[in-house]
This record gives sequence, structure tokens and C-alpha cells, in this order.
Amino acid sequence: MNHKQKIALWVGAANLIVLLLFPPVDSFSFTDTQALAFAGFQFVFALAANEAVNGSVLFLEIVVLLVNVATAWLLLRDVKEVAGSKRRFNFQSAILLMVAANLTLILLFPPFEYFYAISKAILPTFQGFYFIFMVEPMLTIVTPLLYLEVMFVLFNGAVLWLFFNREEPTAQETMELMRKLSGKKQGS
Repeated sequence: MNHKQKIALWVGAANLIVLLLFPPVDSFSFTDTQALAFAGFQFVFALAANEAVNGSVLFLEIVVLLVNVATAWLLLRDVKEVAGSKRRFNFQSAILLMVAANLTLILLFPPFEYFYAISKAILPTFQGFYFIFMVEPMLTIVTPLLYLEVMFVLFNGAVLWLFFNREEPTAQETMELMRKLSGKKQGS
């Protein structure tokens, strides 16, 4: 682990502490005790009686933070340079940056719906995307849509990262793999 990776871990740990101290909070409606409206981010030890921590959104925030820290970890690793070659554009690094940026945008602009439209239906009544710090009152986050967004970004990012893997085996490793697959021994 190099110095830059240690800094990334410490910054990630500090962000995790902030996330846990100021979690997303839902407030119970005065008209319907079953409906929760998004109430912003509150200090965890100063929650009112009608407020509850939104565990689903907090979980997604932590996942996005961990993915971003892992992205920083991979981007800041020591790269072995081949003698005489220039450092080229690395598609894997670009994909990691795009995944981190997309996940951050997804959490800054989550999907919302009006709390009175909440039903037990599988598909929620989608109202739109709002900036998380300037949301209108009486809106709640549509966590199933938020989960879908995060899953699609992570899955697509992982597939693209594997697709652009540039580490190629040596000729000797390739021959050994071919022998193993064909079932022949090395001496044959």
C-alpha cells in the first residue's frame, strides 16, 4: 500500500464517520402514520420523536462511498511501466472514474415521489429527480428505483472494466494454459 492509497483510506474513513453521524432521515406524516416523507440529513443523536433514519438510503450511501474508495485505491496503485513504453490512456481507469462519478450523481439526484402516493404496489409512482439538498417537502425517496440505478451502474462498470483488461499472459503462460485445457502433460 502506497502513501496515496493510505490517504484515500483515511478520507474514506472520515466520510464514513460523517455519513453515520448525519444519516438521511424520514419524518412521519401528521396525516398518515404509515407514510414517511424525506426530511433531509439530521445529526443522529438529535432526532425528533417523529423522525426515523432511512436505512435503505444510508446503505446505498455507504455502498457508493466504499465503491468510490475502492476506485481511488485502484487508480492510485503503483503502475509497473514496461521499459521503453510511454504511459498510455488507460480505459480501465476511465471506467472507474465514470462509475464513481455516476454513483455520486445518482445519490445527489435520487428519484422522488409524493408521500401520499405511496402504496404497497411493486412499482412506485415516480415524481422526478430532485437535488437531495433542495428537495420539496412532502416527497420521499423511491428506494427501489435508486437500488436499480446503483445496481445497473455497478454491473455495467464491472463488465466494462473486465472488457478493457489489458493484462495479457506471456507466451509461456499461454502455452501452459493450452496444455492444461487439452489435458496433455508438459513432456509430451
